Amino acid sequence: MITLTDSAATKVRELIVAEGDENLALRVAVRPGGCSGFSYEMFFDSDVAGDDVTADFDGVRVVVDPSSAQLLSGARLDFKDGLQQAGFAIDNPNAQRTCGCGQSFS
Repeated sequence: MITLTDSAATKVRELIVAEGDENLALRVAVRPGGCSGFSYEMFFDSDVAGDDVTADFDGVRVVVDPSSAQLLSGARLDFKDGLQQAGFAIDNPNAQRTCGCGQSFS
């Protein structure tokens, strides 16, 4: 299961509050595609399937489907807000190769 850093959890919580629906969860998924074979997908979701893997990080519910959970095991979602780097980034120890944009891996 993917974990969230404190800064990522804080930012996701801010975005959920801005959406106006406290029941939303952050869904993180891995889909075929991208320039390296797989790509990450993140979006807010209110539907949680019975076989989804869920975790809570400081009040932020994260949901991952079972097949994505295998590829995200040990991965970490971080948020940076600086001059050099800004936005969400996934550090995935399962990725053997990543692309330059950081959004796809194999």
